[in-house]
Amino acid sequence: MQERIQKIMANRGYCSRRRAEELIAEGKVRVNGKLVKIGDSADKNKCRITVKGIKLKKPVRLYFALNKPKGVECTLNSTSGKETVVSLVKTKERIIPAGRLDVDSRGLILLTNDGGFANRVMHPSYELDKVYKVKVKGEVPTEKIELMRRGMDIGKGDITSPCEIKLIKRSADTTMLTFKIHEGKNRQIRRMIEKIGFKVIDLLRIRVGNITLRGIAEGRYVEIKKKDLNNLKRKLKLIQ
Repeated sequence: MQERIQKIMANRGYCSRRRAEELIAEGKVRVNGKLVKIGDSADKNKCRITVKGIKLKKPVRLYFALNKPKGVECTLNSTSGKETVVSLVKTKERIIPAGRLDVDSRGLILLTNDGGFANRVMHPSYELDKVYKVKVKGEVPTEKIELMRRGMDIGKGDITSPCEIKLIKRSADTTMLTFKIHEGKNRQIRRMIEKIGFKVIDLLRIRVGNITLRGIAEGRYVEIKKKDLNNLKRKLKLIQ
């Protein structure tokens, strides 16, 4: 299958696509012995790529499920000095988070060195369910919950799709809800709650597709089991 050289390099875990383009522009990348330029493609399964004369290996694909603590960033390199999700996983391979959780949120995040897999997890067209437990300050009335269920304008041009929200517990002090969404708009649930006049106290993601937090302590990670991974890949149309 033909793909752009920079995409193949990124999917092999060597560097980002942007950095790959820089290396190609600098004349440091060859495919099957020939110097390439930006825009060139090759067979991703058969091409031999070298950067500065060193051959790119086809990495063993790695897939991790991490229970992210509050205060940890979902970035490759923190700009604020905070710990990152990547730093919590002990591997020599270059891995990336497949999706985001804001720094104040907790729970399940998938990490991998498979760029194609990560892109599909994040892309809304595959409608991968993501489930969250949300603790809200105050007593949220039923009509406000229904407003969020139907979809709403949360500002900056973002309109949410209809979603599934279940009321778990409600009191004068707090309301516990679960959200099932398949979008990934920036801080989406927090913005929905703010739009109806309330504030999130705690937000925990408990499931991505068929992968759950079950058995993973906060700050810890596991390699995703092959059976669970294959089920997820079927949902993402990566395998039949």
